Amino acid sequence: MGRLLLVSLPPATDGGVIYRCKHCGTHLAYATDIISRTFRCKNGKAYLLEKMVNVNAAAGERDDRMMTTGLHTVCDILCVACGSVLGWKYLAAFNKTQRYKEGKFIMDRTKVLSGNLGGPLVVGQQQQQQQSHSHSSGGGDGDEQTSDSDDEEDDDSSSDHQDIAAMSL
Repeated sequence: MGRLLLVSLPPATDGGVIYRCKHCGTHLAYATDIISRTFRCKNGKAYLLEKMVNVNAAAGERDDRMMTTGLHTVCDILCVACGSVLGWKYLAAFNKTQRYKEGKFIMDRTKVLSGNLGGPLVVGQQQQQQQSHSHSSGGGDGDEQTSDSDDEEDDDSSSDHQDIAAMSL
């Protein structure tokens, strides 16, 4: 199968956040690479990023998807270490006003962890910290992944922007 070469992101000089795969802890992106935090996917919040590391977009099948802002050709992006689907990459936009998205990535916030930890993340320790936090805060059933969670959508339709209100005006 070959050797797996992962890019380990050095700690940001400004103490910035590094996003990591929720399942295996593989580094994915810096918070400074986020272009927009207003995107949505079927699981809730998503970020538009300029670049990501340790993702495989070539393994994802090209797919034309109708999204809130129009028809886009995309492919799913997978974590190179564990194979989890983390979001998608925009390959083409059919609407000229949406072409700025081409070559950019959508990262599903429910699929990643964030933190400014300097060394490698040990996923078991992160999960223990979350469990102890939820028990010490006096509540919850331990299912909270981040404090930045949002209501999840129940449908499987893809959406990309929160511009529904603007479209109805």
